[in-house]
Amino acid sequence: MASSENSFQVSPETEKFLCDRLLDQNQPISERFRALFSLRNLRGPAPRNALILATRDSSNLLAHEAAFALGQMQDADAIPALELVLKDLSLHPIVRHEAAEALGAIGVESNIPLLKNYLVSDPAQEVRETCELALSRIKELKNVGEIDGSSPFLSVDPAAPASCSSVHELREVLLNEEKGMYERYAALFALRNQGGDEAATAIIQSLGSKSALLKHEVAYVLGQLQNKIASDALSRILRDVNEHPMVRHEAAEALGSIADDRCVALLEEFAKDPEPIVSQSCDVALSMLEFERSGKSFEYLFMQTPQLQQASC
Repeated sequence: MASSENSFQVSPETEKFLCDRLLDQNQPISERFRALFSLRNLRGPAPRNALILATRDSSNLLAHEAAFALGQMQDADAIPALELVLKDLSLHPIVRHEAAEALGAIGVESNIPLLKNYLVSDPAQEVRETCELALSRIKELKNVGEIDGSSPFLSVDPAAPASCSSVHELREVLLNEEKGMYERYAALFALRNQGGDEAATAIIQSLGSKSALLKHEVAYVLGQLQNKIASDALSRILRDVNEHPMVRHEAAEALGSIADDRCVALLEEFAKDPEPIVSQSCDVALSMLEFERSGKSFEYLFMQTPQLQQASC
């Protein structure tokens, strides 16, 4: 995921192409994601406004990813639009949750009253829990001045990793249903940053959590780690039609990151899932794999990179 420091310059024509492609509902979902992943590396009103428009898209998967991108960009000019998304109860909770997380990622204190209100009153548990996370992140930013952004995965995380370094202690916090969501997330990211099979096993165990929000983040982290020992657990999540779509969607994306033959076969099977958030996630994951295996970049911005590298040999 691109951080606020990573941005590129493109021609006005390329910028317009990417914005139009993102918003063109006649394009396959994978093509629209290619544009989205490119736009999150750009700055300025046109990319921001295209992503804002995309938060209202009929594809809940695309809409939630657009909100996520705005948070990763940490663009304060997107705050009014993200606030409106959070307030709009007609939108899918996965989209509204991502708007709340984005407000936390941007980290402006003026968002505290809104987040506090929805922490108490929102009808969706995953949105309430995200507001709790976002408030804790903003509070930590206020107290320490800056949250360590040195994620080895270049992502703006919803919580700073816990300072404790013992896998056992971190596992205890992560699995403890009595702990606050921010503390559990902090343990999750600390385990992710440690890496290795012991940490990955502790993370996998938390897929039994009561919180769909935590489980979706766990699946996301397992995708970042790309550790094959997570394949079976992620496969069970994807197959479970009673699981929250946001968890199944992250499991699908994580399986695409692990990308062994069994994972690919499962993605092909669930690309026909009746839940669009799941089927579209499988489509995007399979498309990304296809580009990767052919030596091309999924993002439009980097389409020339393989040729340039080849020419410089």
